[in-house]
Amino acid sequence: MKKQEISQWAILRNDKWLLSSLTWIPILLAVSIWWIFSQGIAKDLPIGVVDLQHSSLSRKLIRNFDATSILKVERSYTDVLSAKKDFVSNHIYGYVVIPKDFDRGIYLGVPPQVTAFYNSQFILIGKLINSAILQAHGTFNVQVSSVKQLAKGNATIQSAVAKSLAIRSQITPLFNKNSNYAQFLVSAIIPALWQISIVVSTVLLLAANCRIYGFKEITRDKPVKHLISIGMVYLPFFVLQGLAFLFCFYTFFEWPMFGNYLTIIFIQFITIIVCMLMGYFFFFLSLDPARALSLAGAFTAPSFAFMGVTFPVSDMNVLARTWRSLLPISHYIEAQIAQVSYGLSGWETISKFIPVMSGYIIVFFLVVALIRKQLSKQVG
Repeated sequence: MKKQEISQWAILRNDKWLLSSLTWIPILLAVSIWWIFSQGIAKDLPIGVVDLQHSSLSRKLIRNFDATSILKVERSYTDVLSAKKDFVSNHIYGYVVIPKDFDRGIYLGVPPQVTAFYNSQFILIGKLINSAILQAHGTFNVQVSSVKQLAKGNATIQSAVAKSLAIRSQITPLFNKNSNYAQFLVSAIIPALWQISIVVSTVLLLAANCRIYGFKEITRDKPVKHLISIGMVYLPFFVLQGLAFLFCFYTFFEWPMFGNYLTIIFIQFITIIVCMLMGYFFFFLSLDPARALSLAGAFTAPSFAFMGVTFPVSDMNVLARTWRSLLPISHYIEAQIAQVSYGLSGWETISKFIPVMSGYIIVFFLVVALIRKQLSKQVG
């Protein structure tokens, strides 16, 4: 083992924060995220109902809401104000108002206005509640219309249903057939945390070297080559982290995988190099570990929000799209999805990934310039 490697292992043993950021902290964060979303499929989301009609038809509609796997009618209210109060205080995720003229509208053939309220800021929950309410209300409409057809006396049950439901729709998700939101969210959140771990750990390892050996010592002779050799000692930790979450996702959890593992591993390796490069950049901006960690945190914190997984990139403003383009993990997640979900060929994925990531060569030259600038200050 080289002398440089021995010294780095000594630093790692004595620096508790650096050791933690490379070992148990990423594991703890990943396990916590998985545990939060481990249920996989949202069900029995509590909602309230304001029934101003109190009839057999309104109760039937309420039972339809409760019969869905997504919704659970947990509370009934006599007025809208009480429902709104519980909704604002997060006791329920939404509420439905059934009007007083509900039965009258049905008998007269005038569709009554049933109003549903939910918080669309909870993107996933709002989408699920909206979909479940529409499904339950659609089923109720078919049931009512079928009864009307049967009441005419010239239709069988099957024909009555057929006339009530002239067009049937079937929605089949292409890449997440079970609508498993753990598969959808966890596979993006953990890579985002992985990026943060790499950038922060790189800042910490550089700070530890400067603290123990001094800036002049770690940049002696050939500073760029010397700093790269320091970073390469820690590279296996980040590689193992990336391999670990791939194994958990697509082997242990058995989530669908239509691509090539070697392609994803290669893309992970390039992503690690670029993330470490960003860590070098933030550290050498000031040689102040606290400031560098603050900059690294501010830069990587929006990773998950700007990935384009839960919110479409096309709807982001210019600032968000620009920030997203600067985040290495945004480009990685596109390649991961292309492999895992779309099953693109390895060459097709890599040919799109490499040109984008090659832009970070600019950051490399900036790091070299910053090192020279800091060296000139030290000499001065």
